[in-house]
Order: sequence, then C-alpha cells, then structure tokens
Amino acid sequence: MGLRCTVTDLNNKPTSSQSTSVGDAEAIGHLKQAIAGGKHWYIALLEAMGLWVCAEETYNGRTYRYLIDGEAFDWLLLAERLCETVDILLPDDEKNALLFHGKPPLSLSACEVKELIGNSKYHQYLNYFYGVTVEGALLLAVQEEVYKERQTLAHNNERETADEAYRRIYGATKDMLLKRFRQERSYSRSRSITLAELKEFTYWLFKYRLKQCEKARVASDTNKALKYLKRQWVRKGVFGVLVTDGSLAD
Repeated sequence: MGLRCTVTDLNNKPTSSQSTSVGDAEAIGHLKQAIAGGKHWYIALLEAMGLWVCAEETYNGRTYRYLIDGEAFDWLLLAERLCETVDILLPDDEKNALLFHGKPPLSLSACEVKELIGNSKYHQYLNYFYGVTVEGALLLAVQEEVYKERQTLAHNNERETADEAYRRIYGATKDMLLKRFRQERSYSRSRSITLAELKEFTYWLFKYRLKQCEKARVASDTNKALKYLKRQWVRKGVFGVLVTDGSLAD
C-alpha cells in the first residue's frame, strides 16, 4: 500500500516508524470492528482517532500531514483517511456531510469529544480550529468588509481586495507574507500553493498575528472571525462541529 510514517506522533511520544504503523493498524481495526458490532460510525471514528499515532504518512502515493507545526491537528484530514478504510460501511450522505462540510451526524458536547479522542488531540484540534479555520474566516470577513467599502468604486478586483485585507490584518500583502513564510521554512518559491501548504501558511499567519498585534486587537479580530464563521454555518445549515462548547457553535 505504500505506507510511511514520520517519527513524530500525534501523542507527542517518541516512536519508531514500525510501532507507528502497528498503532495505526490498531486504530483501523478498531474502527472496522466497532462499526460491524453496531456502534455508530461517527463514535467509532472518533475512538479510532484517539488511537491513531502517526502525525504524517504517505499512503497510496499521497502525503497526509495530520499535525501542522507539531501542534495543530487536522482532524478532517484524518477522518478522510479513516473513512476510506471503511467506505462501504458508511452512509454516503452522512459521510459526505462530514468530509465536505464539516457537519457531523451526531451532536456531541466538547467533553464527550475530548473523552473519545483524548485530551492531547482535543487541544491540538483547538489549535487547528483557531489557527486555520478561524484565521481563514478572519481573512474572508475582512475581504467582505473591503469589498463592501469599494462597491461604489469603478475598480474593485479580487486581487486588490485580498491584498487590502492582508494589509489590514497583518500589515503586508499576501505575496510578501508568503515569501517570508517560505524563506523561514526553506520552501521553494512557486506561483501556486498546495492545500497542505496553504493550511500551514494560514497557521503561520495566525501565530504571526498573535506576535504582531496587541491583545485587544487579537481578541477583536478573533471575535469578528467567529461571528463570520457562525453566519456561514447557519447559511449552510451546519449547526454542529467537532467543538460544541457553546462559544464556538450554534
């Protein structure tokens, strides 16, 4: 199958690539057995996530990076990987709603999710939620503000709107920030950006904003992003997410 795991694991414990493969085989085995035994597939999926060890792997020619910067857990990417192993056992409508819209089939409390996936992964998920999901929402929210301000102008193109949003949030254009990010990571320059690199870049922007901005500004911008995100959830009919502690979801 072409499986390769990194030495770093999702539980922040030293491990070898061999033990990682064994651990993840256990997670997949648990997922299959739990569903076959009548457990709801989403509960079984979260339990399998709790057992999962590998932070990054190459599987069937595709590289999966589940942990960004060693601290932000991309749970939907792992969900996609795990769902693939039990695809014929899952209801297509519920599976697609989860993977494409982030809408789980069950509404669980934050405490229930934490118990199923483990405390460490739950906090890593919160890092991803705020650092990637919410940060991306902040950019879209500010772009929306800029677009509305410039509606009366004759020239209001998408690139200029995006650049102004980046300037307002981070004090520089996207190209300048992306160049700095790639230089810090020793990444090659490219005219395009992959989804994996975009997530990593967004998380880098999140940490950059925390360093550069005053606490009051950070809190205000984060609140703006959360409000924007909730509006999108309501518009799309997404009323539940992995985190449902009252402050993050409707």
